[in-house]
Amino acid sequence: MDAVGVVCEFDPLHWGHERLLRRAGESGRVLVCAMSGNFTQRGGAACVEKFARAEMAVRCGADLVVELPTPWAMATAEKFADGGVSLLAQCGVKTLYFGSECGDTDALWATAEALLRADVHRAIRLEMDGGLPYAAARQAVLERETGLGALLAQPNNTLAVEYLKAIRRRGLAADAVTVRREDGGHHGTASASHIRALLAAGQEAKAFALMPPQAADILGREMKKGLAPADPARLERAMLARLRLMNEHDFASYDSGGEGLYRRFYRAVRQAADIDGLLYRRVYRAVQEGGSLGDILTRATTKRYPTARVRRMLWAVFLGLEAPGEDIPYVRILAATEAGRRLLRQMQNADAPVLTKAADVGRLGPSAEALFTREARRTDVYALACPGSPLPCGSDWRRTPTMI
Repeated sequence: MDAVGVVCEFDPLHWGHERLLRRAGESGRVLVCAMSGNFTQRGGAACVEKFARAEMAVRCGADLVVELPTPWAMATAEKFADGGVSLLAQCGVKTLYFGSECGDTDALWATAEALLRADVHRAIRLEMDGGLPYAAARQAVLERETGLGALLAQPNNTLAVEYLKAIRRRGLAADAVTVRREDGGHHGTASASHIRALLAAGQEAKAFALMPPQAADILGREMKKGLAPADPARLERAMLARLRLMNEHDFASYDSGGEGLYRRFYRAVRQAADIDGLLYRRVYRAVQEGGSLGDILTRATTKRYPTARVRRMLWAVFLGLEAPGEDIPYVRILAATEAGRRLLRQMQNADAPVLTKAADVGRLGPSAEALFTREARRTDVYALACPGSPLPCGSDWRRTPTMI
C-alpha cells in the first residue's frame, strides 16, 4: 500500500489540523501520522495524553497514528523533523504533507537545499562568531544566497524546511505537499497554543469551538475523567528538586549545541549575580538560589539562547532525556482504522519493528526495550501533571492501541 504521512503533535487537534488531514486524505491513500507522545517539541507536557490525541486524529481522518518518542519529540526542530520523517518512512510513507505559512513547495525546497550546503553552514557559523544568534545568522545567510531568508521568520515554514532537509539527508524517494495555513498562523486564534490558553483560563466552550466536534468530544471526555488538561506547573516543585540535586557538570550532557549552553543553565539555576554567557552555569545558578522555573527561563534566555531552547533543556534534564539516535528502534501504534490495520499487516510482513502490545517489546531487541522502559517511566511522570488523581505507575505497559 502506498501511504501518505503527517508529522504532528495535535496538542490539541484543531480545525487547521483537520484541514491538513482532509487534504492528505484526498489523495485516496492510507494516511499515517507520526505524533509526539506525552511531551512536545515546545518543551513541556501535552495538554492531553497521547492515546486520546491519537483517537482525535483517527476520528478526524487519519488511518494510523504512531508515536514519536520523547527524545525526538522534545528535540530541536531539525531532530524532531528527522525523527518524524524516518518514522513515517518505516511505515511506507511516500508523500509527506505539512502546513506552512507560505504554501510554496518550490521555495521551501530551494531553502532546504541551500541549508544542506557546506559553504552555507560555514557562513552561518561565521555570522554566529560575529555575535548573531543562530536563527538570525541562518536567515541572513539564506537571504544573501537565495533571497528567501524571510521564509525562516515563520515557524511552520522553518519546520517544513526541516522536513525537506530530512528527506534529502536520508536519501528518501519521497514527495512533499504543503498546505498553506489560513488560521492566523502558529499564534493565530485557531492555534493549539490559543486553545491551551483558553483551557487554562477555564473557557472550555470557547476552546471546544476551535476544534472539530469529534476532537472536542474526546477532550471533554478526558476532562470529565480528570485526565486533562495537563498542567506542567503541577511538576514545578519536582523539577526544581531535580535541578538542585545537580552540580555544574551534570548539565553538560544536555548541551546539544556544544556551545557552553549548559554553563549558562547552571548559573540560572543558582541565580548568582555574576552570570556569564555560558548557559548551563546561568541556569544552574538560578535554580540554586530558589527561583521559580519562570525565573530560571528569564535568567538563562538571551539572544543566542532563546527561551524555547532553554525550556527544552530544562525538561530534558528533568526527564533524564538521552540524545536522540539516528533511528527509532520501534514503531509503536497508538490508534488505527481498518485501512490502517491493513497497512500494519503489510508492515509486519515486511519485518518492520512494529509494536502493538507493550509486552512484545522484548522481541525487538535491547535498544527497543530500553527506550520503551524509559518512555513508560516518563508517562508515569506525565500523569502527575493531570488534574485528577494520578494514574498508578506502569499504566503505559497496559495500554493497547485505539481501533475504530
